[in-house]
Amino acid sequence: MTNLTNLSSLTTSQLNRIIVIKQEIEKLQSQIASIADGGEIPSPFAGDALAPAKRKYHMTAAHKRKLIKALVRARRIRWAKASKPAKKGKRRLSAAGRAAIIAATKARWAKVKAARKKDRRSSPAVRAKLAAAARARWAKVKAEGKTTL
Repeated sequence: MTNLTNLSSLTTSQLNRIIVIKQEIEKLQSQIASIADGGEIPSPFAGDALAPAKRKYHMTAAHKRKLIKALVRARRIRWAKASKPAKKGKRRLSAAGRAAIIAATKARWAKVKAARKKDRRSSPAVRAKLAAAARARWAKVKAEGKTTL
């Protein structure tokens, strides 16, 4: 093998596989050597009697369907036990209750509309103070000889 891979980059399972293959190669080389020496030819797999394959459990399609139906039935029974109690009848609003809600809503909107209509203009006293302050500012500017603020 001229192109060796870096062993540190291999995973554990890859290293284990390499070890198994190397052991098989050594075993085969020893068999070749014994044949070449004139020894008896070993029968293939003489020592490695393979155990019969373990039969896996197989479920028929019909049995799978039957099992699924049984599981669904059990699930429905479980859900039925855990389900909520039946709903009560729908609640209705009386005419008097509806009228009270309407009256309260109208009163609330009347307050909102009244707040909007409030006169936002300043009182005459406030306007007089603002005008006096403006005249004082202009007098100061004119005294400095300027024509603009």
